[in-house]
Amino acid sequence: MAQKNNFQFSIREYRPSDQHVVMSLFKDGIFEHVYPAFFKAMSHPDHIGVALSISMAGYVLGGSSYFQALLFGSAWAGLIYYCCHDIYEGYMMRRQSADMADIQASYLENPDNGFWVAETDINGQSKVVGMVGVTGKSGEEEGERFEDWNGGVTGGGSELAQDAGDGSYGEMCHMVVAFSWRRKNLGSQLTRKALDFCKERGFGRLILDVSSPQTAAISLFEKAGFVQTSSHRNTHANRWFSNLARINVMRMEKLI
Repeated sequence: MAQKNNFQFSIREYRPSDQHVVMSLFKDGIFEHVYPAFFKAMSHPDHIGVALSISMAGYVLGGSSYFQALLFGSAWAGLIYYCCHDIYEGYMMRRQSADMADIQASYLENPDNGFWVAETDINGQSKVVGMVGVTGKSGEEEGERFEDWNGGVTGGGSELAQDAGDGSYGEMCHMVVAFSWRRKNLGSQLTRKALDFCKERGFGRLILDVSSPQTAAISLFEKAGFVQTSSHRNTHANRWFSNLARINVMRMEKLI
């Protein structure tokens, strides 16, 4: 049953006819993090120092040429941007060839998984403006996650991992709200939908991964009661790219 709210949104289960708009939301939601990641990386003191040093080298090697200094500095900035873009593009391509290749089979044909879209009425027509997915996980799969992270650093709140029962939990993914429909509480409602689903399935907690440039999403999840329990830089991109981009992947979770 669709759930409604004061902003005339409704949240319902994904349908095959939603594929085109969902994939568009998915791609936009991934690539919008590239620029924040780039600016965040470039503002790091180490990168600022390198940029100034490279620009100075260009100035000297170019015979006191300001153009050469700008050229060298721009080359460094271009490298950082490329690293950030490669990380998010790589994530998008992996998911496109995995669960997002067939949402129906990946989510709706498994009772422990779910995928929903948020609709609103625009000039008498329904438009999909958000989405979220949940995948049910067994307790054994959590150990594999930590091994795959290749040395994730556990942070505060790790006591949440000691939940009761069989250790099963839900993993939230692909939560995207279209840009024009943000700050209207839709993100909170999609999160609540995921939490309610996990409660119905008897999961002890809901976890998610979020990258450090996603400050608005991190704030939203913190307000919903999620806490960070670990952090790592295993983005599955080239190790040097991950280090240059300085993107951390944070795991957050909430007991249900």
